[in-house]
Amino acid sequence: MALLPGYFLRVLLAGLAVVMADRTVARAVEDDAAKRVIVLANASSAESMRLARYYAEKRAIPAENIVALPMTLAETIGWREFVDTVYQPLQDELIKRGWVEATGSTLTDEVGRKKYAVLGHRVSYLVTCRGVPLRVEHDQSLYAEVKPLTGTAAFRTNHGAVDAELALVARSGYPINAYVPNPLFQKERPTSLDLGKVIKVSRLDGPGLEAAMGLVDHAIEAEKRGLIGRGYVDVGGPHPEGDQWMEDVVKQLTALDYDMSVDRAPETMSAEARFDAPALYFGWYAWQVNGPFTREGFRFPPGAVALHIHSFSAETLSAVDRTWTGPLVARGVTATVGNVYEPYLTFTHHPHLLLRALARGETWGDAVFYSLRAVSWQCVAIGDPLYRPFKVRFAEQWVKRAELPNGLYPYVILREVRRLERAGQPEQAAGVLREALKERPGMAVLEARLTELSEGGGRAEAK
Repeated sequence: MALLPGYFLRVLLAGLAVVMADRTVARAVEDDAAKRVIVLANASSAESMRLARYYAEKRAIPAENIVALPMTLAETIGWREFVDTVYQPLQDELIKRGWVEATGSTLTDEVGRKKYAVLGHRVSYLVTCRGVPLRVEHDQSLYAEVKPLTGTAAFRTNHGAVDAELALVARSGYPINAYVPNPLFQKERPTSLDLGKVIKVSRLDGPGLEAAMGLVDHAIEAEKRGLIGRGYVDVGGPHPEGDQWMEDVVKQLTALDYDMSVDRAPETMSAEARFDAPALYFGWYAWQVNGPFTREGFRFPPGAVALHIHSFSAETLSAVDRTWTGPLVARGVTATVGNVYEPYLTFTHHPHLLLRALARGETWGDAVFYSLRAVSWQCVAIGDPLYRPFKVRFAEQWVKRAELPNGLYPYVILREVRRLERAGQPEQAAGVLREALKERPGMAVLEARLTELSEGGGRAEAK
């Protein structure tokens, strides 16, 4: 019996060693990914260059990974100029620096792109910085059928998002009309062959340099504590498929124990609706930003992931009150998505897939491409691709809750309350609330929840 304490100590130390080893491996993977990030900046814009250097410094990305090219300062660019000043110079530079393995020739295709024979790439993510053009306009002189896709009128176009075209910079000669299927869509464990077909792209952009830099700062801040706040889902849209996506999001947030509000009315959420600490927002379908987002002084909590599905949600990123994507960034969102032209619903980022990937611990850059059906199309992702919203799990947040500021503390408590409710333990949930109010009296959101529980207001899903 005297040997048992030593035995248990060895078991404990072995367990700790496994945890430390796992963390060391995870850190090594993160460091490797950061070292393989390519940052694209507009050499004609001092702000773009400043943002690129800022991001590289904050994420320990080697300075030599910055590619600076002179480009137009306009958000919209024509195909000829895009190929001549963005696509081809970037591809040439990536090949020259050894990021893309390819052999070339003096021949070019009908779009003006060099006919490289590409063997693969070693880029983890490509980050486009504010100042890099946002979208490519349709060029009728370059239109050609891509059967069977262009048999549908919606796909008889070559306009699209710059980032969606750059995702194929390591894939020579792809057709620019219609779209190209994303080989990473819904693949939890893509093969190396699949990974070699695309470069995962995300953008640091928004209405002003400060807002774009905030995308970096908020991601780093949130990774220290984890994603803390409430969930909000606005279900009532014009198509059953999208509503089903949103209902799937509701189920996922319920399983994650987030305190949550769900709006199933046909209209978008009203300006008076509850909207405190929106760490996760998924909604549709309005042309312009509205509802609680228009309240004076509204800001997202650090790390917030938010999206509003609309056909032209990222038509511009330079305005604080036009469409959705730019205004969300202006209000402090950490990661979001949008569409530069009409994508059609099934070709937008699927919100339920995006959340599923993030919740299992993936980076923003990986989750974006897991949830996206097509590239060389209309979609754009905004945020640091290295950002992992669920890097810190709830168990760790709960243990360290006393260290949280008052603005975040109650939402960790509410998440534990939801967990206990789902486990069929309402009395224990009420006890957690009472103890929290002893530790930090006067928190209205906790007092209201305790009153609701005391009145028999247990719930699996908030209204």
